[in-house]
Amino acid sequence: MSKYKVESHFHTKESSPCGWVVAEEGVKLYRIEGYDAIIVTDHFSQKTLSEPGEADWKDVCDVFLEGYRKARTAAANSDMKIFLGMEIRFPNSSNDYLVYGIKEEFPYEYPWLYMKDLEFLYGLAADNNLLIVQAHPFRGACQLAPVGLLHGIEVMNANPRQNSRNELAREAAREYGMPGFTGSDFHRIGDLTGFSMELETMPESEQELVRLLKKAAEKELEV
Repeated sequence: MSKYKVESHFHTKESSPCGWVVAEEGVKLYRIEGYDAIIVTDHFSQKTLSEPGEADWKDVCDVFLEGYRKARTAAANSDMKIFLGMEIRFPNSSNDYLVYGIKEEFPYEYPWLYMKDLEFLYGLAADNNLLIVQAHPFRGACQLAPVGLLHGIEVMNANPRQNSRNELAREAAREYGMPGFTGSDFHRIGDLTGFSMELETMPESEQELVRLLKKAAEKELEV
């Protein structure tokens, strides 16, 4: 049975200060490499956007969504699907969390969300059908978060410039019985490494995306 290749960790130049590739070019690269979908997970944090009092929250959200919106436009006349996610970081921590299943209106509805904490985000998960996955939990100053506030762990972060110590992430996922996620952590052209989440069917909605991602991530640790 054929699988659908989905990039689960993708940054754009438009919305992530560390991104080197504009959304349109990134979409072209992934189409050439045979990917079926991209989840745009631009950075969503105090460091990458604005602090309270420095900008209007609507403007902050507009900047955050610019890369996603341009990626969606770039893929509009193709079979590629573009989904919205985020990589959120809270104050006083180096941890990053990938959030899947969000809709465009979601960030607007929770002003200064990234100034809250993981517990607050987890409290939103059920009502908003969110999937919260800790990105590269053993990279640098990152530490594994309380697994009771997570739905999964990124066990393969394939960014070639970072030592994400994926073997430790995989061990932790097995120890705690957490689904394991795979992503390229794309920022530059050379970051398209071929790693992906492989889904049995192509999701048509955010709710279906969450279900299929979780199913694929649960199988990841069976091998």
